[in-house]
Amino acid sequence: MSGPLAERFPAVVALGGGHGLAASLRALRRVTGDLTAIVTVADDGGSSGRLREQFDILPPGDLRMALAALCGDDRDGRLWADVLQSRFGGDGPLAGHAIGNLLIAGIWQRLGDAVSGLDMVARLLDVQGRVLPMASVPLLIEADVIGLDPAHPDGVSVVRGQANVAKTPGVQEVRLVPAAPPACPESVEAVRHADHIVLGPGSWFTSVLVHLLVPEMAEAILTTPARRILTMNVAPADETQGFSPSHHLEVLADHAPGLRLDTIVCDAAYVDQDPQFRRRAASLGAEVVSAPLRVLDGSPSHDVNRLASVYSDVIGH
Repeated sequence: MSGPLAERFPAVVALGGGHGLAASLRALRRVTGDLTAIVTVADDGGSSGRLREQFDILPPGDLRMALAALCGDDRDGRLWADVLQSRFGGDGPLAGHAIGNLLIAGIWQRLGDAVSGLDMVARLLDVQGRVLPMASVPLLIEADVIGLDPAHPDGVSVVRGQANVAKTPGVQEVRLVPAAPPACPESVEAVRHADHIVLGPGSWFTSVLVHLLVPEMAEAILTTPARRILTMNVAPADETQGFSPSHHLEVLADHAPGLRLDTIVCDAAYVDQDPQFRRRAASLGAEVVSAPLRVLDGSPSHDVNRLASVYSDVIGH
């Protein structure tokens, strides 16, 4: 159906990276047909790091994961998602490379433009949404970390690189190199014209906060008329080891002064252990929506069906 009576889906933009963003996308695609993923571009490990260094391109890994999460639920869609995520074995020059990373890198080399290349891959795979990079250049993450030197337990060390920061406890602050990278213009426009933006879940310092460290992207997030939804993790990761849920919010506020939220989606069992969480959420302007969101096998992951149900209640249409 077309025209004024046609159903209009809410325009939703999801920001993040890695497995957290992929879980959010798999849930959100059940809620809206107008979905855009904005993905971090700081990965420097594994296949992405090798391709980034060899060809001076954006790291494709997190972008690949987002594309796979948005492949269709039919047989062909599931097959394409599996192909994108599959890796070469053996010990030759292709060992460890994800097939999807090579596909993206090859199309980028042919077209010379990251956004056009991602759109082409999305059309090829019949992806249900759009995948965009956060920034137009590959980024380096630097972190100030306390306690790395046993001889100086209160001393501050600098850890460089997303792969290193993500597995390092004691992170206090992160920054990007370059310090004021150019945002992807299409990503900024998507945030400005969204009805809802969803930040997280994911590695707090290396997948969530980094979006607020790109000046143009941060301004768009802070000034968009869209409703801002923060999705909490269901447990701390390596880089936030020992952090309470409320400490996660404090770190977010420290890295993005002036940020206001409308809704915080969280796992009830996790946040109910923190008596300060709801007070801290209120200080950011947010309503807390809590529900059992963790998978039943005990791993620190979101159950996509449960997350989709909460998103449907929060976003609606």
